[in-house]
Amino acid sequence: MYFLDCTLRDGGYYNTWDFSTDVIHQYLEAMQAAGVDVVELGFRSLKNNGFKGPCAFTTDHFIQSLWIPEGLAIAVMVNGSELVGDVPQDEALERLFPVRGDESPVDLVRIACHVHEFEAALPAARWLNERGYRAAFNLMQVSDRTEEEIKSLAREAKDYPLEALYFADSMGSMTPGQTAQIIGWLRSEWDGDLGVHTHDNQGLALSNTLRALDEGVNWVDSTVTGMGRGPGNARTEELAVEIAERRGKSANMVPLMSLLREYFKPMQRQYGWGTNPYYYLAGKYGIHPTYIQEMLSDSRYEEEDVLAVIEHLRVEGGKKFNLNTLDAARHFYAGEPKGQWTPRERFEGRDVLLLGTGPGVTRHRDALERHIREHRPLVVALNTQSAIDADLIDLRVACHPVRLLADCDAHTQLPQPLVTPYSMLPEKVQVSLREKNVLDFGLQVQPGRFDFSQTYCVTPTSLVMAYAFAIAVSGQANCIYMAGFDGYAGEDPRNEEMNRVVKQYHASDSTVPLIAVTPSRYDVAKKSIHGLIT
Repeated sequence: MYFLDCTLRDGGYYNTWDFSTDVIHQYLEAMQAAGVDVVELGFRSLKNNGFKGPCAFTTDHFIQSLWIPEGLAIAVMVNGSELVGDVPQDEALERLFPVRGDESPVDLVRIACHVHEFEAALPAARWLNERGYRAAFNLMQVSDRTEEEIKSLAREAKDYPLEALYFADSMGSMTPGQTAQIIGWLRSEWDGDLGVHTHDNQGLALSNTLRALDEGVNWVDSTVTGMGRGPGNARTEELAVEIAERRGKSANMVPLMSLLREYFKPMQRQYGWGTNPYYYLAGKYGIHPTYIQEMLSDSRYEEEDVLAVIEHLRVEGGKKFNLNTLDAARHFYAGEPKGQWTPRERFEGRDVLLLGTGPGVTRHRDALERHIREHRPLVVALNTQSAIDADLIDLRVACHPVRLLADCDAHTQLPQPLVTPYSMLPEKVQVSLREKNVLDFGLQVQPGRFDFSQTYCVTPTSLVMAYAFAIAVSGQANCIYMAGFDGYAGEDPRNEEMNRVVKQYHASDSTVPLIAVTPSRYDVAKKSIHGLIT
């Protein structure tokens, strides 16, 4: 049984592989004390784009500058894509491993590759073996492959001198039963060492690892605190206890627990790796965890956005991460727009007071209510905004399917009619609103474009603010007074996104004036609500 820790390699995605020498030395001592056999210190790579720390390259010179505790073997990982790309494989390997294994501090090279790269990358194992290195292959994204595909991969591996054939639960979607099934398929064609790398999307990383050991896998890995992209991995501090028990030995966990307290737990609080309900859903539906990681690190994504993207990727497929797919999945109404209600019957010739969800509505409530009573604008509230007297609100506007589903109970209790692209909503949202007085105004999202028709609109985003602007313009309102559009603190990127929508609105034909009457960071004309009342 071999116990490998890959914290500095997998965890480096958070700090650009820039771990201090002091931390690395503490870490190495803690690994030895905890019973770890092999430490994967980082990647070895030919790519050099942007700053990355020493564990992104893990050169022999860097390793030789460290004090390596006795009995601790050193591994590095190479991405298979670098061995099957533009640089010929032998040339790439010569550059990555310029000296023979007996002159290098590297004991083991793990090559991580996707299924489509496997056959072409396999000869690297022979090259490395002939030069004195041990080589293992780490197959990614095999959980959704068929039995015959997995057996075929194992047959291909038989022709090469692999120290171990690893498979990774890349999507975090596997259960212990599925883990055992894949091991059985591999084992039917491969009689060498097997390894597993698990992800913790569903909180099953440790359970899957232990089941793999029960099924005869003899290489397992983990990271301190589970540190790794998104939901992370099996946790070394837990797996070390289980391994020690299986070996009938005791592990000294004191150095590792001290390192957790001093360094890795503060990092985890800062960067936030580890499973959560979003990663759980991603694992359940086979969605690449980087989608979740990107959304959670981007403040533009509200809870309903994240859930909507997950639902979109569940249907459309999200096994391979793509930023363009992520952006498209956040917006919904791509089909032909359709609606049945004409806003002119309520908006034509009216001043509109649009109530956003910012604190400005509550702070200036008295003045807003007095203005409504004095001047009788058409009062339109976004979503379930209820900071002013409900009797003064004429209509509500909402268009986000997940937000509508979450708010359906509130909407059914609120007295105002709801303007929404009802006929374009998912069936379950329509069902949830069947008791509501709904005004069906269609919506299509096309980047960079506003269009205003009688029963539908085109907007550059599915943000409810843009939808509300379009409704007022389609209805031929006089102007739009905006209250509660405060904006976001600091350098929040949502300010830029909102202002981009405003700019695109102003650049469109036949728009009506936008005037903020409570404090706003958006690029619109501004007046004070206190100057509009007597």
